[in-house]
Amino acid sequence: MATEPMGIPVLILKEGTQRTAGRDAVRANIMAVRAVAEVLRTTYGPRGMDKMLVDSLGDITITNDGATILDKMDIQHPAAKMLVQIAKGQDEEVGDGTKTAVILAGELLREAEALLEKNIHPTIIVNGYKKAMEEAVNYIYKIAKKIDVNDLDTLKKVAMTSLTSKAVHGAREYLAELAVKAVKQVAEKRGDKWYIDLDHVQVIKKHGGSLLDSQLVYGIVLDKEVVHPGMPRRVEKAKIALLDTPLEVEKPEIDAEIRISDPSQIKKFLEEEEEILSKMVEKIAGVGANVVICQKGIDDVAQHFLAKKKILAVRRVKRSDMEKLAHATQARIVTHIEDLTEKDLGYAELVEERKVGEDKMVFIEGCKNPRAVSIVIRGGLERLVDEAERALRDALSSVADVIRDGRIVAGGGATEIELAKYLKDYAAKFSGKEQLVIKAYAKALEGLVAALIENAGYDPVEKLIELRSAHAKPEGLWYGFNVFTGKVEDMMALGVIEPAAVKANAIKAATEAATLILRIDDVIAASRTGKEEEEKKGKKEEEEE
Repeated sequence: MATEPMGIPVLILKEGTQRTAGRDAVRANIMAVRAVAEVLRTTYGPRGMDKMLVDSLGDITITNDGATILDKMDIQHPAAKMLVQIAKGQDEEVGDGTKTAVILAGELLREAEALLEKNIHPTIIVNGYKKAMEEAVNYIYKIAKKIDVNDLDTLKKVAMTSLTSKAVHGAREYLAELAVKAVKQVAEKRGDKWYIDLDHVQVIKKHGGSLLDSQLVYGIVLDKEVVHPGMPRRVEKAKIALLDTPLEVEKPEIDAEIRISDPSQIKKFLEEEEEILSKMVEKIAGVGANVVICQKGIDDVAQHFLAKKKILAVRRVKRSDMEKLAHATQARIVTHIEDLTEKDLGYAELVEERKVGEDKMVFIEGCKNPRAVSIVIRGGLERLVDEAERALRDALSSVADVIRDGRIVAGGGATEIELAKYLKDYAAKFSGKEQLVIKAYAKALEGLVAALIENAGYDPVEKLIELRSAHAKPEGLWYGFNVFTGKVEDMMALGVIEPAAVKANAIKAATEAATLILRIDDVIAASRTGKEEEEKKGKKEEEEE
């Protein structure tokens, strides 16, 4: 609403529209983001707690994975939704460090709120934060240690650091080994850079057994069973045909009518159908294939002919699994059976149907230098298996980040304290308000370490003083807080290491989120239309029924 000089009100916005402007808008947005950050704050670090999330259907998720918590929380506030997007971006880009990004964004906004109280303009805060972020990211890469990508011991430590804060803590060494072997197997060098597609690492969950029963398969595991009881359940030295075509007599696309005048014609018609299927199977057997993996259906008659030829067949396999199989077995996916040749066949030492838990699965393993592998995760509880999968994906991403970038930093808050110390010195180069902003940024980084200390049950003030004095010494670069002993120790020596790329990306993501929210000084929310309200009411009634 605006008012003319004569005092007559002029309506600009639609009736029912809500508008929050100026300081109130900034405060409301900061409060919403900090509320979300506080939810994740207690899950931070190896001693962090878990969250139980119950959806509208009553399905339960127990996790301390940042991206999963935010995804399942069904957040409504528009500013808080930005944090969800930041977390998703961090997860997609580097696969780990989502909690770091969200908690740091909350800490930056907490410090910004104090600066706003001192009448520092949001634009000055935004500019100061951006300068501090650029300096921090540059300094991370300056202090980061370069590693040899073939140093399996260091890669394993990176995976273990990622797994330490998860529910699979007890089996972290075993799972870290699986993660390193899997990533090393699918990594390929292009020019002087490493390329890793984690989609080529298939993760299959089956509850039953313990986490230590999980296994890495140098090949692919299909959550399917062999189609015909007469087929072999085990094929050694398998020659595999991958078909993206049905082993069925295809129906014509146009409607057709066949007029039959006597019974012998029906018999002839069925024999002709059998003949077509028999030729298809003869073609497959003729090129030497003894295993057929089909993306589409396999007719009952075709199954019978394949069983007679002692060919193992699996049908209706997902497209993504077919592509992984092509990478693992070096086979080519064929779309016309007539085009199938011996060169198109893949190879595996063993193809076998096994019972895993209550289900039968087909294991294709022992491939020559496979470019795709599988990890079968076991666990006594379904929720634990789900959490183990999330933890393993974070570990795989961390190892992949280190191989791609080749640089590491120490965990346990060591990097954040060192950055805070550096930024406090950097702030001295500025005068006036900008100096205050950069110091506030350094304080926000220390807030991350305070969360780590609090979650371990120690006094953050006391431990932060210890950490600052340790970093003031020349040899104190990698000193962090050991949550298990409560002491300040050299994290690099303890093997608590993280990819430099994850830290840098988390700092960038958090700063972008904080500055984006600080720049908003007006929130105009349209009113819900009557139709939308009715739809919402209808959905609610359906759920209650």
